[in-house]
Amino acid sequence: NYKSNIDKLEGDHQLSQEGLIFDNKHTNYTMEHVRVGWEQLLTTIARTINEVENQILTRDAKGISQEQLNEFRASFNHFDRKRNGMMDPDDFRACLISMGYDLGEVEFARIMTLVDPNNTGVVTFQAFIDFMTRETAETDTAEQVMASFKILASDKAYITVEELRRELPPEQAEYCISRMTK
Repeated sequence: NYKSNIDKLEGDHQLSQEGLIFDNKHTNYTMEHVRVGWEQLLTTIARTINEVENQILTRDAKGISQEQLNEFRASFNHFDRKRNGMMDPDDFRACLISMGYDLGEVEFARIMTLVDPNNTGVVTFQAFIDFMTRETAETDTAEQVMASFKILASDKAYITVEELRRELPPEQAEYCISRMTK
């Protein structure tokens, strides 16, 4: 606990003031510098604790793994060039491209309205996490798609047009049928 050290410094500072000692050749720092630094440190610690707690809540609420959260954090931090917890649109676009997104102007503008609905010109870590969580949750892996078709096909190595029409909504069935090899 460093609070006792700060209290001791405050006491020493008070004695120096009472003794009319205003210059200390042993340090460039005044008590005011120490106080401000201490308060900034406490604020930073409180903010970090709050951010970690929010990340845990987000992770649990959105059903993402700690590993995914760590990957998202690493990507975000890499492209947060100003190290202020926010990415400007150019940094965000570079981040998405590095993650495999193919972005035209229209698609990127659509994504920006999702992550920056108030047009602040920045993407916060929370907005980034929300976006990435939606993206990863909405995308089935190839294995998940294959497993779904296997269930629909009753474990056969193929699925018929009739089975697709019976099991899927008409729009999805027609989409699949139009892309199937016969």
